[in-house]
Amino acid sequence: MSRKQHTRNASGPAGPSQRQLRAGELIRHALVDVFREEEIHDEALRGVSVTVTEVRLSPDLKHATCFVEPLGAGVEAAETTGHESEIIKALNAHAKFLRGRLGSKLDMKFTPDLRFRHDESFDAASHMDRLFDDPRVRADLERRDEEE
Repeated sequence: MSRKQHTRNASGPAGPSQRQLRAGELIRHALVDVFREEEIHDEALRGVSVTVTEVRLSPDLKHATCFVEPLGAGVEAAETTGHESEIIKALNAHAKFLRGRLGSKLDMKFTPDLRFRHDESFDAASHMDRLFDDPRVRADLERRDEEE
């Protein structure tokens, strides 16, 4: 006789739990403190300010994906423009060091393994702004407003 597994939502996968969201925010704030207080000795990170935009945790809270954006990335005159992949690679190389510093700041049973990724949402938002500024799109939007 087979047992039917209970699922939270039969229509599709559920989003992160309240526990994952809360722990992600705790880690994000602690990681910001570590970046502010500690100096990482790496040529790719010298003089670079990093914004931690989001931390997503696995359901067991043992693995954290940290989305970061180097300050000034995407701005033509900024020193970090075009070097995002090098910065992310350097952060991933120092993930164990950062995890160790994070452990003393968190009141959690486990300090999760860290993996850094570039946050693409700023690029997507910039692309959307450029699309909305296009005269053809603006004309379509104005035409739709007149019809309603």
